Amino acid sequence: MLFKLLRAEAIKLRRSPLWLMFLLVPVLPAVLGTLNYLANLEILKGQWYSLWSQHTLFTDFFFLPVMISVYCARLMTLEHNSHGWNKLLTAPAPRGLVFVGKLLTASFMVGLTMIWIAALYLISGRIAGLGEPPLRAALVWCAGGFAGGTVMAAMQLLLSMMMKSFALPVGIGFAGGLSGLVFLAKRLGHIWPYSLMAYGMSSNAPQQITGRDYLPFALVCLAYLTVTTAVGAAAASRREL
Repeated sequence: MLFKLLRAEAIKLRRSPLWLMFLLVPVLPAVLGTLNYLANLEILKGQWYSLWSQHTLFTDFFFLPVMISVYCARLMTLEHNSHGWNKLLTAPAPRGLVFVGKLLTASFMVGLTMIWIAALYLISGRIAGLGEPPLRAALVWCAGGFAGGTVMAAMQLLLSMMMKSFALPVGIGFAGGLSGLVFLAKRLGHIWPYSLMAYGMSSNAPQQITGRDYLPFALVCLAYLTVTTAVGAAAASRREL
């Protein structure tokens, strides 16, 4: 039954304008980050690592929170309009699975976004004339970003389910991204849901993840996902037609 829900979500998104945003928005911070790196080579001595810090300077706190918020708002707006909830909740499937299916769809989109960001990073490094890229480090950064981004998606999906407005949850997501920078600066980025993505990506932030932090980071992400999914599934189960 979950597979059928996922297939239905995929059909809804097949011709969505989200894919245009997915392709174009990450290009802007990649270009800006690469130009900033090339303009400050006398200061930025870390090559690939410095390039990553410049790519994620704005991505993790501005662009990605907004993108994830738009992904989730779009997934829910489709149901808020045209009596979509009535069709979903009368389908022969447990109501709680509706939220789970949407969360899996949102996490898939977050994963694709991380892959695209990694590809832009590697392309930018080649254009900048750098040598062999740190593929293992890039994989770890993007995996951490995927985990933290999925937590943010769960939070935003729950907000979008509770609110019929498209813009309000996106605005909250944008504010959440800014709050993530504050929590990272106060060394609390490992516990705040809107800073976990930047923390996991080891972005240009005062607090970064290290080798011994990966297990606690994964457990915090799992805890947030478990609680948010349970609340979202319960809210969907009790939703009235």
